[in-house]
Amino acid sequence: MKTTLQIEGIALELRRYPLQKNETLQAWDAADEYLIEHIEATDLESGAHILIMNDGFGALSCWASLKGYQVTAVNDSLLSQQSIQHNLNKNALSHVQCLSSLDTLPDDVDLVVMKLPKNNRLLIWQLQQIAQLERAQLTTITGAKTKDIHTSTLKLFEKHLGSTHTSLAKKKARLVFCNKEKSLNILPPATTSFDVPDYQLCLANHANVFSSESLDIAAYLMLQHMPHDESIKHIIDLGCGNGVLAIQAAKLNPQARVTAVDESHMAIASASLNLSTHGIEPTRTHCLVNNCLDDFAPESADVVMCNPPFHQLQAVTDHIAWQMFCDAQRVLEPKGRIVVIGNRHLGYHTKLKRLFGNAQVIASNRKFVIVEAYK
Repeated sequence: MKTTLQIEGIALELRRYPLQKNETLQAWDAADEYLIEHIEATDLESGAHILIMNDGFGALSCWASLKGYQVTAVNDSLLSQQSIQHNLNKNALSHVQCLSSLDTLPDDVDLVVMKLPKNNRLLIWQLQQIAQLERAQLTTITGAKTKDIHTSTLKLFEKHLGSTHTSLAKKKARLVFCNKEKSLNILPPATTSFDVPDYQLCLANHANVFSSESLDIAAYLMLQHMPHDESIKHIIDLGCGNGVLAIQAAKLNPQARVTAVDESHMAIASASLNLSTHGIEPTRTHCLVNNCLDDFAPESADVVMCNPPFHQLQAVTDHIAWQMFCDAQRVLEPKGRIVVIGNRHLGYHTKLKRLFGNAQVIASNRKFVIVEAYK
């Protein structure tokens, strides 16, 4: 695995965070390199203000800081924000202003540099944010894998921002150039919502929330097999998304505190809103943007529920699931339990049995399985 990005006469030491002992993935891709090479070849003045959106591990932010630009980095992912800060520190670079995906963008930017998000709803939200900026002449340069840039993607840029064209492909990456021609005085509503009639729920969702237009089938299966016991004092919904499991856990366990945790700012904003609108007392709930269960006290929860992701940004990986399981083992009280749902092929039963010494399948369908393990 390469840890040194060498490009245009510069060298940056970059790592993916959280650090993994046997990491095989590097902290930048060909789209990062293409963006840097292109901007290096322009006449952008030193000290110009660059707005960088969706910088996964800090390659773009570190490069821009090294070149002396003023940098504002916008991410929905806490892990991406932590990666940027760790890599800035590692390279002894100056401060970068980090904003969340829900923050208001600065108006004085000279250039917008974006990594294409996986989610089109997030892309539209960000294009609308750019359209609201006061500066009339503003260029957005977006980098992505060639296979991820479709005709429909380019139409979104043109619809929400302005005239758009692409570069030639290079190392299976391509750039999208968009000139700001449209303006918005007021942003559209930040959330959309959908109903779950079987459980009398109406769930609000910010743009980057997983399955933001309907209840995913894994969550639906989990709702049918939720822990409920009068002895439960504290339940953690780890990777909570819009908070649907936290809401049902709170309803079934009125004596318990419920903590909703996610590394997405938009997920936590959605969960907080949904818990409130469904009448769950705020004294019983806590919604937290966090890297898994970092800084949670040992033996402080009775139940941890989770539907682990099997990717980080664009890369398929199981290290987040493993971190979730290890953190849960530490945070659970003796005889506490973890309840996990996932695709059958991911083998969570084996992982939990290795860590907890036991694991039982409590429900399944053709695609998903729910596994429970006790500490």
